[in-house]
Amino acid sequence: MSKISIHSPQERITIDRGRMREIARAVLDGEAVKDHEISLAFVDNVTIHRLNKQYLDHDEPTDVITFPYSNAGARKLEGELVIGVEVAQEQAAERGHDVQIELSLYVIHGLLHLCGYNDKSPRDEATMRERERHYLAKVGLPDIVA
Repeated sequence: MSKISIHSPQERITIDRGRMREIARAVLDGEAVKDHEISLAFVDNVTIHRLNKQYLDHDEPTDVITFPYSNAGARKLEGELVIGVEVAQEQAAERGHDVQIELSLYVIHGLLHLCGYNDKSPRDEATMRERERHYLAKVGLPDIVA
């Protein structure tokens, strides 16, 4: 059973739920994840700042926080991505592209973390950036990977 739920308890940015679901499916299919239950939550700075402090001890808003709910190697991939829409808005404006593209990158990035990728070492980070570029291209978006 596959399920992708989308929540947007904020009013700053309108979320194209169909497009975000399509992007999430592209990553999950590309990573051969058949059975999944994923939640995408698009939140404001206050909310993501609080979660970042509470769970990661980082005292600032951030782009995306990944909460895996299933263990590595589990038959069903379960997890939640909490995505900072205000951070996306700032980054998109600063870098000169649409906020929806920035949000798409955060969805891809967070899902790659759920699928087991990390960006702690330079080598792992390079692999993750390559996968982000791959999925942006796969869903017809420009390469905005920094």
